[in-house]
Amino acid sequence: MGISRRDTLGLALAGAAVAGTARAAAPAGNAALVVSTWDFGAAANAAAYSRWKAGGTLVDAVEAGAQVPEADLSNHSVGMGGYPDRDGHVTLDAIIMDDRGHAGAVAALEGYVHAISVARRVMERTPHTMLVGEGAAQFAGEQGFAAQNLLTPEAEAAWKEWLKTAQYKPVANIENQRGTALDHDTIGILARSPDGRLAGACTTSGMAFKLRGRVGDSPQAGCGLLVEPGVGAATATGVGEEVTRIAGAARVVGSMRMGMSAMAACHEAVEHIVKLRGDAVKDAQVAFLAIDNKGEVGAFAILPGFTYAVTDASGHTTVHPSLSLRRA
Repeated sequence: MGISRRDTLGLALAGAAVAGTARAAAPAGNAALVVSTWDFGAAANAAAYSRWKAGGTLVDAVEAGAQVPEADLSNHSVGMGGYPDRDGHVTLDAIIMDDRGHAGAVAALEGYVHAISVARRVMERTPHTMLVGEGAAQFAGEQGFAAQNLLTPEAEAAWKEWLKTAQYKPVANIENQRGTALDHDTIGILARSPDGRLAGACTTSGMAFKLRGRVGDSPQAGCGLLVEPGVGAATATGVGEEVTRIAGAARVVGSMRMGMSAMAACHEAVEHIVKLRGDAVKDAQVAFLAIDNKGEVGAFAILPGFTYAVTDASGHTTVHPSLSLRRA
């Protein structure tokens, strides 16, 4: 599978009309089959595409894709190797959805690396949509998942260094700067079959050194992820609290339902956050990624620097810089 990267500089969109400029910036060529957030989404897309080509369902595909960063020790924003909360506990959040109204999620899960797979079991084997904390861990054990210590020596060392000052400030686009002590975020992955069926997944270890018990947008249906049949799917990344305030993924999908393109819907959600929050988000990054049931992709961010990976039906993957509301 080929991977290409374009320069991310100089591609901000400041107040331009989406119907023209933003549509033109969407990836050209074959309709998208798999899309995911950030540069490291390319490897996730490869796993998702491979699983789908081998005869897996779309849910199989997004689960396989999400498992890649969950098991990547160099990725400190997802799964094993994720940075802990301020008390030294690595806690994971994840959600998985299809386009038939099925959804499963876990939040504040400790001791199990593949939170996305536990979330899938919640979806398929319980009447619930979310399990949290000790209950989620108990369920994972009952389902046969192997418990393990998720705090790696590297993450523990970063946490102990942070304790010297105990100060936390989100840094925009830190997701593409692997290995720093503030590296935090999520991978959202969306898949579409050639006949327009949809599924999505989102998984994260959340903010590094967060307050114990903090849960962001990622595992919340309608915030970090939403999938709707006949319309499309959306996921979010960046500062989760800002996404949660507007039920971001639901807003994007709702705009698509009303006739907006995927790109215009992502742009509208970003603009709404900025108008709503003003100076509170002047240095914050929030971005949305969406795909409609025909394979059109949209991505938009507050700040430049957000990237996303797109895989078409032939298996070709490219990494794209997103348009943004503000310039660097």
